[in-house]
Amino acid sequence: MTLILLDRLRHRPAPQPVFAGLAQLRAYWEALRATDSLPSRASLDPRGLAGVLDKVFLADRIGTGLAQIRLAGSALTAFAGAELPGLPLSCLFTPESRPLLAQSLEKVFADPAVVEIDLGSDRNRVGTVMARLLLLPLAEDGERRSMLGAVGFASGAQSCKLQILARREERLVLPERLTVQPEVNPEAIPAPARRFGHLTLVHFNA
Repeated sequence: MTLILLDRLRHRPAPQPVFAGLAQLRAYWEALRATDSLPSRASLDPRGLAGVLDKVFLADRIGTGLAQIRLAGSALTAFAGAELPGLPLSCLFTPESRPLLAQSLEKVFADPAVVEIDLGSDRNRVGTVMARLLLLPLAEDGERRSMLGAVGFASGAQSCKLQILARREERLVLPERLTVQPEVNPEAIPAPARRFGHLTLVHFNA
């Protein structure tokens, strides 16, 4: 009996880390979506992010695969050991992970898509997830494209450069923009289709 109990304990899977705040941020972002469109930057209210503000950041697209941090919570600033506004998001990552980050950023801005990334530390054992990054697109404001994001850290996470371990992307289907139909000129209405026996020539593309 004792050997069986020890064997079960030996093969018990390690508990999964908890990344606090990400589910709350996703729920807040979803609540702001109207008719499945993207939330605007102006619609963000810090009161709706109480309890997670220290992990949240705002970033703007400044080039292909590049995002510049505009606002960052205190937990992110403490983790980076520097003031983040004005810096590229890639400054938090190892050089090897930056091309993968660039691909994910383009998915967020261009598709658009929701992206979730499992992160490891350059100081820990390879494959150990110590943080998770959530990226959420915002509606275009003129020529500016922005996103809302957050990093949830596992307990005991220490300052380091982040490595990308896994990525999950959820492409969003947005409603098509309504277009004004042009007025029809009665004189431009084509003649009725010609009939050949039991066949009708409706449309032909050369």
